[in-house]
Amino acid sequence: MKIKQIVLASRPHGLPTSQNFRFEEKEQKKIGEGEVLLKSWFISVDPYMRGRMNDVKSYAASFKVDEPIAGGVVAKVIESGSKSFNEGDTVFGMLPWATYCIEKAENLRKIDTKSVPPGYYLGILGMPGLTGYFGMMDIGKPKTGESVVVSGAAGAVGIVAGQIAKIQGAYVVGIAGSDDKCKLLKEQFGFDEAVNYKTSKTMKQEIASVCPKGVDVYYDNVGGEISDAVISNLNFHARVVLCGQISQYNNTEVQMGPRILPRLLTRSIMVKGFIVRDYSERFEEGFAHLTGWVKEGTIKYTQTIIHGFDKLPGTFLGLFSGKNHGKMMVEAE
Repeated sequence: MKIKQIVLASRPHGLPTSQNFRFEEKEQKKIGEGEVLLKSWFISVDPYMRGRMNDVKSYAASFKVDEPIAGGVVAKVIESGSKSFNEGDTVFGMLPWATYCIEKAENLRKIDTKSVPPGYYLGILGMPGLTGYFGMMDIGKPKTGESVVVSGAAGAVGIVAGQIAKIQGAYVVGIAGSDDKCKLLKEQFGFDEAVNYKTSKTMKQEIASVCPKGVDVYYDNVGGEISDAVISNLNFHARVVLCGQISQYNNTEVQMGPRILPRLLTRSIMVKGFIVRDYSERFEEGFAHLTGWVKEGTIKYTQTIIHGFDKLPGTFLGLFSGKNHGKMMVEAE
């Protein structure tokens, strides 16, 4: 059986292009004992993958040139050499960008697609949802009546983080890159206010306007000038959840910004960076809360689904121009 896969053709310098990816075909081998043949169904694209395209030491191993890109995938079991899975099961795993692949059963998790859409396991019930949950609940710790600001608020993590803050009784402001996204945040996801950073003339003043009592929790997915503006409005004993810096991922030089340490010092502000696997021993706690909120309708979610395996590179690149509402993924079939 012939399969398609997408490999890293070269390491990008700055913003990746389609030239950094290459499509290949290969013959699929037969499965062995304890292995499962999978057909990719939904394939995740995530901002953290940009860092893995570089040859640098980080929290996740770099992708290797001439080998497949890999990430979260919801797949269907086509053939099983394991007692743990049967043909027709739906599973989640960290798998290659390929139409079909073989994986050890121990690296897969069977998922229920009858009560929630399958793509949710790449979003609200997957890594982005857990990231939003632990970042907000364990680091941000919003209290009733506090003001919370979330940057990248219309993305896969931001939507979750903001709604969790609302559940805790906070006043929540989202920052996004279009009027449509701002409208979505307020009307569909219950944010109290939303700011379009692309049309704002003075972000610092606009944050002050929508947060007249100052900012108590900042959930940072973006970094750069947006974060500079929010940090200028932080209250005493504020908490900064350092989750992502997507505005910086394609920079070829380190930018110089305001020197924020004096403000952090004099206002006793806590800043903590994290990655979701820091909480791997508590994933079941996170899954339980998120699943309950989704089934109750307390948390709502949205997905941007692009159809066609061949669209994967372009879909990934679309993350850096804000083409996604919520979780971005490709339906391979």
